Amino acid sequence: MSFFKNLFGGRNKEVELSTKEFTEEEYNVDYELKEQGLESVLGKMHGIVGHAIIPFSVGGAVDMYYFKNHIKGTGFATMELLNPDGYGPKPNRIGTYELVGFTKLDYNENEENQTEFNTIERRFCGIFTTIENYASQAILNPKETIEVPNGTDENNCLILDNYRPDNKEFKIGERSHHLLLCLEVFRSEMEFARKNGSDKLINLLKEKGFYPYSDLDRNPVV
Repeated sequence: MSFFKNLFGGRNKEVELSTKEFTEEEYNVDYELKEQGLESVLGKMHGIVGHAIIPFSVGGAVDMYYFKNHIKGTGFATMELLNPDGYGPKPNRIGTYELVGFTKLDYNENEENQTEFNTIERRFCGIFTTIENYASQAILNPKETIEVPNGTDENNCLILDNYRPDNKEFKIGERSHHLLLCLEVFRSEMEFARKNGSDKLINLLKEKGFYPYSDLDRNPVV
């Protein structure tokens, strides 16, 4: 937890996690409604799911869900933060959420060879898994900057944002939630955002056509 306090500003507090259990039927209904909610914002979900070998619920990685029909490239999303009752991550100033991220790369299901898409997809799986592991204990607000360990000397630098394209709201049935964008940036960009505000950096990224993508095969904007 020490790195967690460091990454998220030491604001996490021990909270009592929900012990409510849900039936298989409740999970199935929730899955269908959540899929509909994601598709209303991100377009049709790809038919193949990146299932974790060890489920997230017992200490493994998150499942990855893919969206190819929203914007150029591929969108990644989670479906395991929110429980069927709408609770899960500690509510931020908007409410509760699932995570999304984007790459300009087209979806590639080739698992036999290491591709650029596979690399960034696995990186996002690690980022999502780390954030989900602590989302019930830390308030993560849009426009905040965070660092996520990745097993190397350099952490992943991220800016969070409320992703609401064309003002579309992420809803599960009648419940309103939101999509928390995980936008990977260069360290220099993260430091700029911390000094000058995330809005200024996001505007620069939008001007260059880099938002909402996390591909780092580009030059920093600052």
